[in-house]
Amino acid sequence: MSLRPPKAKKIPKKLQVHGHTRIDDYYWLNQREDPEVIQYLEEENRFLDEAMKDYKDFREDLFEEIKGRIKEDDQSVPYPKDGYLHYHRYEKGKEYAIICRKKGSLEADEEVVLDENELAVGYKYFALKEYDFSPDQKLVAFSVDTVGRRIFEIRFKDQKTGEAIGAVIPNVTGNFCWANDNKTIFYSKQDEQTLRSYQIYRHELGSDPSRDVLVFEEDDETFGCYVTKTKSEKFLIISSYQTLSTEMRILEADNPKGEFRLFQKRERDHEYSIDHYEDRFFVLTNWNALNFRLMETPLEATQKENWKERIAHREDVLIEDLEIFKDFLAVEERKNGLTEILIQDLVKDQEHYLDFGESVYTSGLSVNEQFDTVNLRYSYTSLTTPPSTYDYNMETRVKELKKEMPVLGGFDKRDYKTERIHITARDGVEIPVSLVYRKDLFKKGENPCVMYGYGSYGATVDPIFKSARLSTVDRGFVFAIAHVRGGQVNGRQWYEDGKLLKKKNTFTDFIDCGKGLIEQGFSKPKGLYAVGGSAGGLLMGAVVNMAPDLFRGVIAQVPFVDVVTTMLDDSIPLTTGEYDEWGDPSEKEYYDYILSYSPYDNVEEKEYPNLLVTTGLHDSQVQYWEPAKWVAKLRELKKGDNQLLMYTNMDAGHGGASGRFQRFREVALEYAFFFKLEGISN
Repeated sequence: MSLRPPKAKKIPKKLQVHGHTRIDDYYWLNQREDPEVIQYLEEENRFLDEAMKDYKDFREDLFEEIKGRIKEDDQSVPYPKDGYLHYHRYEKGKEYAIICRKKGSLEADEEVVLDENELAVGYKYFALKEYDFSPDQKLVAFSVDTVGRRIFEIRFKDQKTGEAIGAVIPNVTGNFCWANDNKTIFYSKQDEQTLRSYQIYRHELGSDPSRDVLVFEEDDETFGCYVTKTKSEKFLIISSYQTLSTEMRILEADNPKGEFRLFQKRERDHEYSIDHYEDRFFVLTNWNALNFRLMETPLEATQKENWKERIAHREDVLIEDLEIFKDFLAVEERKNGLTEILIQDLVKDQEHYLDFGESVYTSGLSVNEQFDTVNLRYSYTSLTTPPSTYDYNMETRVKELKKEMPVLGGFDKRDYKTERIHITARDGVEIPVSLVYRKDLFKKGENPCVMYGYGSYGATVDPIFKSARLSTVDRGFVFAIAHVRGGQVNGRQWYEDGKLLKKKNTFTDFIDCGKGLIEQGFSKPKGLYAVGGSAGGLLMGAVVNMAPDLFRGVIAQVPFVDVVTTMLDDSIPLTTGEYDEWGDPSEKEYYDYILSYSPYDNVEEKEYPNLLVTTGLHDSQVQYWEPAKWVAKLRELKKGDNQLLMYTNMDAGHGGASGRFQRFREVALEYAFFFKLEGISN
């Protein structure tokens, strides 16, 4: 390699807490506007290009291969709402969606609501967060981010003329909803420094946004807030949320200048959500119910002493979501690690479950905007089944496939096998692992394997289909998802056992799953790879410190690796809202525990696996300097000749490049990194 690895300068900074001193030589990299910081990031990008230059053409081929599986001129399944059929479509050669609607039927003339391609002109990054029509269907409000830092502006458009109307509301979260008077919206605003969403404002179309009325402010720095509307469109809801607690306020949508009233006051460890149905509210709550239960309560008596149970708590079933219809209730549940949909007939007082017919799959409630209908729309996918949209008649129990995502290039799901196995962790707990591989290429003990993990926030990584993944599986890789503790695949307790002072279970579960995959022949001994992003990037950082010899190569995407320093800095976005996930290191017990696993603080002089680390300069979730500091420290201390590469997207944030196809350039880079290590060049 002709280009030498970049070497970041060292400026020691003393960090003292609880009588303990840490020296951070790379703290200075947190200066986003410092030209030396930008120079260092660009040097790392050049070094990566040099290291991967022999795979430059292959990366481009991979990008075209991944892109080639996607039908460019595609369209979503239309869904009905307010007398219109809504859908989005893509045109060949364009990166963004065209959002459309037709009145009454698909034979009606098409109305273009928003053409994201036009809106994105002139920007290196573009993201549309929300759009919604005024109740009279004449006006469209929408929020866009043109930097990648998740700071949005809300714009308004007259649907008939296509003209922009009213003033743009700048520097907001992008969350909003309409009142029923067709001229008032409520929106959430964030703190300029921490980006915590903490205020709700009321805006009247045509007025100066600087004079908008503050209707709610969240004073607790560990909470955020946002505003929504019930499916019935009768009530506006302000939701305050924290990792372990929620609190909601309601206001009749016909009375936008009224006062929001408290639904149920916040309590430690009490999470609930609500929706309106006729003369009552349904309440999904974990009050005395670890896996949640469903309650109902009168409109004017919303405190929990008035709640009556509709679906009881069950030890083996987690209630995740619900959808209300005129005569039916659809409930999304999770049992034995898989999603199920329960249908309750509100008129006949009967219930049944949908039958999916596969052993490893993912299902879920989809877009169901209509209230008075017997049709439930749900999604279905598996590691071998492309994303599919179904309509299910809740009366006749007949399901209709509306669309299966087309996969071009000769894909045949019968060529692949998916299964779920269990691997015993070191403390005896059985960890589920979902697998997919190509039948004709699998030979026990001889295949490389990519293992994915996350394991935080109770987020479950479901086994879903991704057409890009075929580029690895079709070259002989096994793909595995380790459903480690910290997620919620086996119910709420699975989450509780992988956070705070039990966080290390997440890391040891992943390591034990990797060893188990090798022992059971799903990975060859020197061919195990790992990938994870954000909190999953923390997982990657922890496991390479704890078991560096286990993995041939690891990709850490936007990794949260400087846990102690970040969690001690309440000026950084997300910090105060995450104490219940990681612990507050201002308390010594949590400081000591987090310090014992924080990847950046535990880098040692030893041989690490081949590493590719990615980040975005404008990342609002995990600041770019965390991976940058980690890589700099690894360069200083790591032994051996294994590769250490870092890529910074200088024009994007946490989610990477915007657009339908450009994001796959980063995917192609990641795959090329693994392929090069395996000696695969075509």
